Amino acid sequence: MTITILALDLGTSTGWALRSSDGAITSGSESFRPQRFEGGGMRFLRFKRWLAELKDMTGGIDALHFEEVRRHVSTDAAHAYGGFLATLTAWCEHHQIPYQGVPVGTIKKHATGKGNAGKDLVIAAMTALGHAPADDNEADALALLHWAIASQEA
Repeated sequence: MTITILALDLGTSTGWALRSSDGAITSGSESFRPQRFEGGGMRFLRFKRWLAELKDMTGGIDALHFEEVRRHVSTDAAHAYGGFLATLTAWCEHHQIPYQGVPVGTIKKHATGKGNAGKDLVIAAMTALGHAPADDNEADALALLHWAIASQEA
């Protein structure tokens, strides 16, 4: 039996890719934009609820990998990433799901051969593997999932 792996590109628009226990890969992008009249922490509660729904839908997650970002374009992006990361790691600890952050350059190098590849190259690489990512967030999550699968098999 294949282990269930979830790969996440954390952010307001979170890219996700999942390999289920039957080996099937699904992916997408989920928005956690703050909504009108909503407190600042609600986006993180919605993110946590979404993680729980994914876990229930799959029958359990055996391993989780996330894109480890060290630089952000803005302070707001850094704060949002930190909130998603804190929510994710606490959720994983609570559910005893092993998790690992993977540097962006490592993911891009595995996907394209270049550690500094642009969004278009990552999207093209995932398309070449037979995926149809709707945006760069989904493409990044797919690239991370392929890295995780290759790392697990090594």
